[in-house]
Amino acid sequence: MQEVTLKSAQPVLEFGLSGEIDSENADEFYDTVMKEYSSAPNDVLFDCAGLEFIDSTTLGTFVKILKHVKTDGRKLRLSNLNARLKKLFVICALDTIMEIDA
Repeated sequence: MQEVTLKSAQPVLEFGLSGEIDSENADEFYDTVMKEYSSAPNDVLFDCAGLEFIDSTTLGTFVKILKHVKTDGRKLRLSNLNARLKKLFVICALDTIMEIDA
């Protein structure tokens, strides 16, 4: 089960992520984020403190969101990734295209 919570819209769209995001709910995750982004385009911050699991579909979803955000001249940042999830982003070289806080 996943939970995506809009924590704030200004000065950035900050989403709190928790639980598991995988192939079964990645589309819902994408739709939730893009609905908020479309209504108030801004830089996007994902607070991943409560995020426990993602799969390759979710990695692709993050890239898809990043493409929309970059097209508008905005930034996407991930914060509070646990060590295991951060390693996944690094292995896939996604840390080279999106900001990941230490």
